Amino acid sequence: MIKKPILAALAASALAMPAFAQRPAPADPVAKLRDAALTDSVAWDVVEGLTTEIGPRPDGSPQEARARDWAVAKLKSLGFRNVHIEPYQLNTWVRGQESGEVVSPYPQPLRLTALGNSGATPPEGLTLPVVFFPSLDDLRAAPDGSLTGKIAFVSNSMQPTMDGSSYGSQGQARRAGPNIAAKKGASAIVIRSIGTDHGRGPHAGVTMFEPGVTAIPAAALSVADAENLERMVKRGKPVTLHLLLTPQQVGLRDSGNVVAEVPGTDPLAGVILIGGHLDSWDLGTGAIDDGAGVAITTAAAKLLMESGKHKRTIRVVWFGDEETGGFGGAAYAKAHAGEHHALAAESDFGADRVWRFQTNLPDNAKGIADRLAAALDPIGVIRGAPAPGDGTDVEPTIATGVASINLNQSGLRYFDWHHTPEDTLDRIDPEQLRQNVAAWTAMLAVFADAPEDLGPVSIQK
Repeated sequence: MIKKPILAALAASALAMPAFAQRPAPADPVAKLRDAALTDSVAWDVVEGLTTEIGPRPDGSPQEARARDWAVAKLKSLGFRNVHIEPYQLNTWVRGQESGEVVSPYPQPLRLTALGNSGATPPEGLTLPVVFFPSLDDLRAAPDGSLTGKIAFVSNSMQPTMDGSSYGSQGQARRAGPNIAAKKGASAIVIRSIGTDHGRGPHAGVTMFEPGVTAIPAAALSVADAENLERMVKRGKPVTLHLLLTPQQVGLRDSGNVVAEVPGTDPLAGVILIGGHLDSWDLGTGAIDDGAGVAITTAAAKLLMESGKHKRTIRVVWFGDEETGGFGGAAYAKAHAGEHHALAAESDFGADRVWRFQTNLPDNAKGIADRLAAALDPIGVIRGAPAPGDGTDVEPTIATGVASINLNQSGLRYFDWHHTPEDTLDRIDPEQLRQNVAAWTAMLAVFADAPEDLGPVSIQK
């Protein structure tokens, strides 16, 4: 007999359980796999192991090499087939010493980090006056030669958006700002970090200099320090900074993509390419960028593998370089040119819940999106307007005419921690991580056995 207090406790427990746990087991095999993913622990195990046992994985570093070996062992232990490394080389930038301070009129230290591909200061550093630009457009408008002997300071701010669209516009201050400042004669540049937080952790990231433009020292200030520096400038007194940055370009080093498969039954049906990137910046442990992405896609593929045979091969790739130029995606596309890819998709936006999906399917396969919408609706994912897939690692493959899908995650928190010392495991919500796995599992289940031909799609220019 169950006593009344125990019955009451059981009732309370049932009310506290997620809604999916109280539904009857679905008869639909796609729904069954989706719901199984909502209690799966593989993704957490992967990202926890990667961040704990390897940690940060800068491109071309010994840590990245250890991560590749770790990935091979992990994927084999999970039961994947054809697990191997596809090596390539990439030019490697190495961070050195970095520090900054306001010399006058209000002396105090600054929290900053060198941007990837930054040039170096002299060994003793630089001490120069600051020229303030509220936005990148203001820097663009500066007369040529006007920044000679100066440090440019660009302080455009970024706001959180669900779809992360503000990163595309405001991120240009990091991607293009140093090149523009160098062409105008600046000796160095500091930017407000490309992030939506207000803390003292700077955001790393790559910048690019045009051929023939000498790389200048370039650093991102923490958002809090950039805001403080802006307040100093607006007080009207000349501001002088001291910067010390000692990065180096060390030439070609080894990297590689880690590839694993769930073999399909029909070689003519094409390969479904999924994955994320194994590399990370060095300030945190690369949990949300992109340990979560490789974990989510791997866990979803494993659930498909365990459910039986499927028509299409699912290929999981842990791309070796995304952060400093997308060399991993380019190397994959070159190595697998001529193969029939039925679909390509990437998870590289953290671990918060998927809220929308978008597809770019050939006309004869539009029905797949209808079936996917039905499978994703119970976990809160809506259908968005058709759009080509994105993701630095899969874009070279998609560009050949491969169908694609975006499983859009919420970006409201992502750029608080993106490329910062705060990119650590505690930023991942296990329940939202499982919802991601459920969305990817449902997607794979729909596409893996879809009867439609997933041939080439028109490429939007």
